[in-house]
Amino acid sequence: MKVGFLGLGRMGQAMATRVLGGGHELVVYNRTREKCADIEKAGATVAASTTEACKGREVVISMLTDDKALHEVVKTGVVPGLPKGAIHVAMGTHSVAALREVDAIHAEAGQVLISAPVLGRPEAVAAGTATIVAGGPKDAIAKVQPLFTLIGRRTFDGGAKPEGAAAVKLANNMVLGCAVEAMGEGFALTRAYGVDPSSFFEVMTDGLFNAPAYKVYGTIIAKEAYATAGFTTALGLKDTNLMPAAALAANVPLPSLNVYRDRLLTAMASGEGNLDWSVIARVQARASGLK
Repeated sequence: MKVGFLGLGRMGQAMATRVLGGGHELVVYNRTREKCADIEKAGATVAASTTEACKGREVVISMLTDDKALHEVVKTGVVPGLPKGAIHVAMGTHSVAALREVDAIHAEAGQVLISAPVLGRPEAVAAGTATIVAGGPKDAIAKVQPLFTLIGRRTFDGGAKPEGAAAVKLANNMVLGCAVEAMGEGFALTRAYGVDPSSFFEVMTDGLFNAPAYKVYGTIIAKEAYATAGFTTALGLKDTNLMPAAALAANVPLPSLNVYRDRLLTAMASGEGNLDWSVIARVQARASGLK
């Protein structure tokens, strides 16, 4: 398959490498060209612009940081460069409103949009064990499924419209954020009584919470290994800030959201924006007089 790829951050690098390894003809573009060096050595072609990366492609995948970048790339590069009938797969975390707007832009240009956010950290993508939620026309999703199979172990149904997949991703992130917040509170309480964090971690993950999210983030919290950020506080806050608008548009109250959002804001104010977003557990510890 002729594939274009836009955005080579940590997640994008891992995804593009998986696609290239699957034998597809890959053209990549990243605003900072230095980030293209490794995948160029592996056999990908580096384009000089987003438009060039889309020309003659059957599919273009974007992995962009925010809605502003998505709008800019679509209007100035993807729409002018991508052939009619071709598919744009937006795999970043974007707002419901942005995806509605971009979907309409693509439809007017005779192109197809699929929203397919990834659930998992960069290391999971690199191993092919992440999961994907795909929203959009079923025939288009079926066409790009071989690419999804390379990136993740399972593709979930996000509905017939791109915005559905965005809602699933935002809801999943909210549940995960609440879990990290609850773990931070649990670690703080047990530490206040002199219990070693590793002991509480073992108790927590030996029973009901024997699940990847609790094991991965529980390990980070117990070891205070926040410096190695699979997902930074800044990105966590960016995604979290997309949730209130989606909830308001659907008249859905999300009272738990504000609790861990405030922790993220506090971490940002404390200069911890580049640390792993589970550093909100350290924010809780400080609030408890532990650090």
